[in-house]
Amino acid sequence: MYKVRTQGYSKKNPEQRWGLPERVFFVCGACHILAYVFLERYQMPNAKAVWIKPRPGFWGNHIFVAVDGSTFDYHGYSRSDAFLDHIWKRARHFWPGWDATLVELPAEVLISEPESRTYDGLWLREPKQFLHDAIPRARAYLDRFPPPLGSCIPGTAEPG
Repeated sequence: MYKVRTQGYSKKNPEQRWGLPERVFFVCGACHILAYVFLERYQMPNAKAVWIKPRPGFWGNHIFVAVDGSTFDYHGYSRSDAFLDHIWKRARHFWPGWDATLVELPAEVLISEPESRTYDGLWLREPKQFLHDAIPRARAYLDRFPPPLGSCIPGTAEPG
């Protein structure tokens, strides 16, 4: 859970949004792009995109990748239980009584505005709906992290 603290920041301003530091960019409105790039790169059959869908009346959407008791998002890798405990604790700090459900999403939903709108309460920006295409930026950010254990990067013979 993250709130942008930049004075005068507006999510509706494409230059300001694109100008955010990498980590902030991928927590504040582009987490779904990072999740998509992770799924695309590692092609792990048991990896799933998961949407944290706040209960009606609350804010705090987030999308991450879940795989074998671990998660991946802009933080990098975490144990799923610790990650979810952190999210709930942070959200309830900002919004007392906050709660959410976890919804698995197909990868194609992460990069399609029309597909995302078929899920009640979800409306995702496509990669090219940012000031610039967000896919290359997400790929470069993902390069900062090691491959997950048990992954097989396409084009290589051994798990990463």
